[in-house]
Amino acid sequence: MSALTALPAWQALSQHRDAIQATHLRDLFAQDPKRAERFALKAAGLYLDYSKNRLTDDTVALLCQLARETGVEALRDAMFAGEVINNTEGRPVLHTALRYRGNDAISAQGEDAAAEVRATLKRMKTFVERVHQGQLTGYTGERFTDVVSIGIGGSFLGPKIMSEALRPYWRADLRCHFVANIDGTALAEKLKKLDPKRTLVLMSSKSFTTQETLTNTESARAWFLDSGAPESAIGQHFVAVSANVPAAEAFGIKAENVYPMWDWVGGRYSLWSAIGLPIALLVGFDHFEALLAGAEAMDTHFRTAPLEQNMPALMGLLSLWYTNFFDSGSQVILTYDHYLRGLPAYVQQLDMESNGKGVDKAGQPMACATGPVIWGGEGTNGQHAYHQLLHQGSGVIPADFILPLQSHNPLGRHHAMLASNCLAQTQALMLGKTQAEAEAELAGKGLSDDEITALARHKVMPGNKPSNTLLMDKLTPETLGALVALYEHRTFVQGAVWGINSFDQWGVELGKVLGNAVLAELEAEQPKLDQDASTAGLIRLFRQGQID
Repeated sequence: MSALTALPAWQALSQHRDAIQATHLRDLFAQDPKRAERFALKAAGLYLDYSKNRLTDDTVALLCQLARETGVEALRDAMFAGEVINNTEGRPVLHTALRYRGNDAISAQGEDAAAEVRATLKRMKTFVERVHQGQLTGYTGERFTDVVSIGIGGSFLGPKIMSEALRPYWRADLRCHFVANIDGTALAEKLKKLDPKRTLVLMSSKSFTTQETLTNTESARAWFLDSGAPESAIGQHFVAVSANVPAAEAFGIKAENVYPMWDWVGGRYSLWSAIGLPIALLVGFDHFEALLAGAEAMDTHFRTAPLEQNMPALMGLLSLWYTNFFDSGSQVILTYDHYLRGLPAYVQQLDMESNGKGVDKAGQPMACATGPVIWGGEGTNGQHAYHQLLHQGSGVIPADFILPLQSHNPLGRHHAMLASNCLAQTQALMLGKTQAEAEAELAGKGLSDDEITALARHKVMPGNKPSNTLLMDKLTPETLGALVALYEHRTFVQGAVWGINSFDQWGVELGKVLGNAVLAELEAEQPKLDQDASTAGLIRLFRQGQID
């Protein structure tokens, strides 16, 4: 038994789970007419109804006790204070400083992180406004109409998905095209539609050596020069977000067009920094600042609200409740808003890269499951696909339903129908359908009693499937910022309870190292082919260019 699973709260939760496991959500709602009011809260423009979870007041109390016994609040305070909590890399974790709007200093290993952030935001604002006003142009004097944003991981996914979510706020005179995949087709398909003279290329790589990002940027550079542009024009058309200014300058990018990346911000937490330049270019700097303000409002709530009324804490603890006490290996996120269609993929990276760990901070093997699989998509589309598994599958898959109360595109009955689907799905997962209810539906359809009984078995749905419902008035920069920060802190809470480092990603690094070794074999004149037998055989087939 590990130190974590031996804790009094963990042991009490195990006993509590046994006591309530057979209790159905139908019964919990029947016993408490005010359940929906009691298990709900508001924060930073969001409303969370978590009443359709398999919990009682005792569950919440024990989960919060577990959080206190594992030092969640102390670790949270240490994170905000700039202490080194990323122990394997010896770094503070200060993505919250990126959206801090106050004037106080925030120490990051002797440097004032808040002052650096303010200075960078000022530079970003000036750059964005000069592009929008036509003061910064291409080498022919024409205004920029297109931005190609090149990155990988968080420096790609965050800006892309947040930009999609803020589509109603886009400027009409600027488009952005996001590239991450090393597959040349991804870049070529975008570039062939663009005019190099009116295209701005934004490259994001902390080291300026990230293989996929650098290769794509070099190809974009070649495309630009092949169009007849002089090499001296690189400085007008290429911008970088990087810590390696000399490498950017050697590439041809002006030093004033290199924006910083700091070691105390991981890629999956970086959209609030200069990595978010594509967002600011598309929606304007005022809306970008509103995005930061929404996140800061959630930060304030997370820092100050007691655990029992703390939205990120409760969502993180509930996820842990199902992962560790109900053997749930995954969680689904269902967005009932087309603009939020990319959010499940964003949370997938955020959560699985952060908490997909098998050892604790001391390097000891975990004695419990961590890092559930995060998946999902647009709600109504999923209802005709994987919702079948949610309703009648044998496992427990907790679900988050996300719905704006107002649409940016109020078209006839569409939004009411969308909302009805969202709310009915949470209800159906909770209630299910009994054998008796299924038989009653089949009565009077000309079937025998035996046929009704047999067919009804296939129509039974157990219900008692847990879900959260997250509402907002409307999807705005503020509510989007709050929503993303909510999931950041939810992920933090789980990692803090498990005692793992949520801020490194050594599994990602291994793939990079091995990838470089394989690439050398693919491109060598005389490859050694000293890999394992399977990899060596596959390398041989690739070099042949055909299957024998």
